[in-house]
Amino acid sequence: MSTAIKDGHDRFPPEPWRVREIGLDQRTLAQTESLFALSNGHIGVRGNFDEGDPYGLPGTYLNSFYETRPLPYAEAGYGYPESGQTVVNVTNGKLIRVLVDDEPLDLRYGEIRHHERVLDLRRGLLHRVLEWQSPAGKRVRLRSTRLVSLTRRSLLAVDWCVEAVDEPLRIVAQSELVANEHIPALSNDPRVAAMVENPLEAVENGWDKLRAQLIHRTRNSELHLAVAMDHVVEGPGEVTCEMASHPDWARLTAATRLGVGERLRLTKFVTYGWSSQRSVPALRDQVTAALVSALDSGWERVVEEQEKHFENFWSGADVELDGPVVIQQAVRFGIFHAYQAAARAEQRAIPAKGLTGSGYDGHAFWDTEMFVLPLLTATASDAAADALRWRWSTMDLAAERARTLRLSGVAFPWRTIRGHECSAYWPAGTAAVHVNAAVAVAAARYLWWTGDEAFGRAYAVPLLVETARLWMSLGYLGDDGEFHIDGVTGPDEYSALCDDNVYTNLMAARNLREAAEVARRWPPDGMAPDEIAAWENAADRMAVPYDKEKRVHEQARGFTGRKVWDFERSAREDEYPLLLHAPYFDLYSRQVIKQADIVLALHWCGDAFTAEEKARAFAYYEPLTVRDSSLSACTQAVVAAEVGHLDLAADYLAEAALMDLHDIEHNARDGLHIASLAGAWLALVAGFGGMRDTPHRLLFRPQLPPGWERLAFAVRPRGHLLRVEIVPGKVTYSVEGEGPLEVTHCSGRRQDVLSIRQGRPVTRKWKAVRPLTPRPPQPPGREPHRLP
Repeated sequence: MSTAIKDGHDRFPPEPWRVREIGLDQRTLAQTESLFALSNGHIGVRGNFDEGDPYGLPGTYLNSFYETRPLPYAEAGYGYPESGQTVVNVTNGKLIRVLVDDEPLDLRYGEIRHHERVLDLRRGLLHRVLEWQSPAGKRVRLRSTRLVSLTRRSLLAVDWCVEAVDEPLRIVAQSELVANEHIPALSNDPRVAAMVENPLEAVENGWDKLRAQLIHRTRNSELHLAVAMDHVVEGPGEVTCEMASHPDWARLTAATRLGVGERLRLTKFVTYGWSSQRSVPALRDQVTAALVSALDSGWERVVEEQEKHFENFWSGADVELDGPVVIQQAVRFGIFHAYQAAARAEQRAIPAKGLTGSGYDGHAFWDTEMFVLPLLTATASDAAADALRWRWSTMDLAAERARTLRLSGVAFPWRTIRGHECSAYWPAGTAAVHVNAAVAVAAARYLWWTGDEAFGRAYAVPLLVETARLWMSLGYLGDDGEFHIDGVTGPDEYSALCDDNVYTNLMAARNLREAAEVARRWPPDGMAPDEIAAWENAADRMAVPYDKEKRVHEQARGFTGRKVWDFERSAREDEYPLLLHAPYFDLYSRQVIKQADIVLALHWCGDAFTAEEKARAFAYYEPLTVRDSSLSACTQAVVAAEVGHLDLAADYLAEAALMDLHDIEHNARDGLHIASLAGAWLALVAGFGGMRDTPHRLLFRPQLPPGWERLAFAVRPRGHLLRVEIVPGKVTYSVEGEGPLEVTHCSGRRQDVLSIRQGRPVTRKWKAVRPLTPRPPQPPGREPHRLP
């Protein structure tokens, strides 16, 4: 995959607004199915071919529709989660098979005369054109357009037509719903989803005219699913149609004869609904109503709605650059997928893979709050609010988990679909308590960006207050007068169960301060002033370990005193990722870092460090960080830019942005890395744009990567649309919205507060940050991904 996309520019030409594949390499089907996936946050469909075969990994997903399975342990232990949750491949509604003079169209046979797929990022449409010659020499041209609607939450729609190219042909099209598809086993990698065979039990099926429906349920989680399809069939003459349904499949068969240049067109509408509580008749009625509404509107109106929705989104989210076209394409690709992973999730989780694949069992992690929500909060705040409301809706489960762990407040799960802890490995799961600060700070950040007081009272207050109580029960005031949090795992999963992880401690301190602020603003019932004061005292006294001899902050207490990992051996033996080649005992006792940890603190808790401390910390930890996680490069890009290593920041931007388009980690087949894709936006806006959401106003420290002539982006703070345009030596701030918007412009050590009004843009000069250290090296063999 990486070779095919990275080096095959003829097959994947870089274009600013499209991802286009010319030709076909069947070895990379699973990867391209992830790239061409469509979603709206409720429904997700992988980019499988209309005709179904061949495929790499079939996939149709509904957000939070899962099956439970037991979690195996060699030895039982107190507090271990008993069951896991795995996303289910639900009923496939994409299928439209075709027979050409009785021969099935299958790209493994005959001759592919032309094949092209185009993902239109501007409009949210997937187009396909195929010219195929059967083994008997019969030629057809197939065109299809697919969308998952962002205005109609339950709708998948396909406009499909087949044309006889050079002689009359008998054509049979078969549009299907298929449940319990066979799923191939792809890997033994623990990051790949667990297999759940035939997860759906049939409940009901039926058909009428060109419409059919299937209703199923899961065996253990007891969730019900309803799917319905209907069609508009158009042909040059008589088209014979026949419908059939069975427990696990339904099929419309349409047969006709086509003359040269004539076409058979099927417009297929598919609607999905599921519930853990609603009755079968209610679900049946729901999908039927959505289907009738789509038929009433018709294909053209549904497409028009999609285009208008994306036009509005891009007006406040686009990033433009006069630099490498492949980066422009990749950044828009990332924004597109991050947005469609959340747009209509509506109080459901945003999984690490979105709804593009089954990797990580479809679980959501802290990635959502720390990498995806900053993008959504700044560009599509309604989607961010929904994600936070989902966390709020799981607080009863988080409170129960906290009680199990003998803690106060709430303890959010490390990985989950519904809200239960699903991590069977507690050192990298339960001990990774920083997820709680991620949730709380994300709520505070949303409140800052939007000023949404109703959200603040109903959601931010309980999220912040209960997580603050968790930190007070986790930590303690030591004899040294500092507040310590011991036995935790930070973002670096190669350093588990450590004491005073700097990132965790600083995020906990921020959590405590934000909780104190909202508790004073909107006091919860029974809140004692002494409790708020205790939070502030703990935050002020939070331990932040520092190695005076090496003049650098420690990732965790004692970290800089450990033996350094043998990186030369790992490179020589091709042992990356280390988690698949080295015992955790060795990893936990060495200076080796899986992903940005203290460097993440330099970004999100930057006011805790001086510029000199940031430069020294980045220089120290860069040679130790192997980036065995897709979450690392974007953060390293942000901090590299801040400390003046602009060329290195550009390299890390490329790695984050191209994570899936170039299949850098060789696992895009399991689904896209949504956090890394959103992280590319962070690398540009927070890295080269230097944007920070400080307590009083947005702050910018603009710069440009070497060789770039322009970077422009838009964000939506506090009811305004703010546009920032950076060119060599100058930056212009312009705004739309009522009243002035204040921002802080930084260049060198100077900071200017600017008041910007609509129609009165403000331009200022900028100078690049002068690096205080030489460009730091990376571990051998782990240099950042660079453009060819």
